Amino acid sequence: MVHVVFYEKPGCRNNTRQKALLEAAGHTVEAHSLLTHPWTTESLLPFFADKPVADWFNKAAPRVKSGEVDPTAATADSALAMMLAEPLLIRRPLIEVAGERCCGFDPEAIDAWIGLGEPEHVGDVETCPNLAKGNPCKHGRD
Repeated sequence: MVHVVFYEKPGCRNNTRQKALLEAAGHTVEAHSLLTHPWTTESLLPFFADKPVADWFNKAAPRVKSGEVDPTAATADSALAMMLAEPLLIRRPLIEVAGERCCGFDPEAIDAWIGLGEPEHVGDVETCPNLAKGNPCKHGRD
């Protein structure tokens, strides 16, 4: 099993569930706040690897939901500038294991990478459950 560095939004229900899945698979999880970490372009960019720029964004972020920020119109440079200024825009979690990084929590991809165990039974752990209930988190809690 591996040591996972996990950047989350403290209090996020999905991030809490994702950490529990990693721990249940035998991994140790070192959690950090995505919102207060001192990000730089150089430290943030490697988490996005080969993902399209639009996939770097947290779809539940207030400015994305309102249409003020259009992830499909962003360039890599503009996306990074927005995310450094407002970390709520960053898709979470950000995960690092032994120098390899990723963003988001795709159970099958995580299982192939470090092992998760029965990812097909995990379900959706990225979409905010509060959105489905029509009760999204208040600003600063998304």
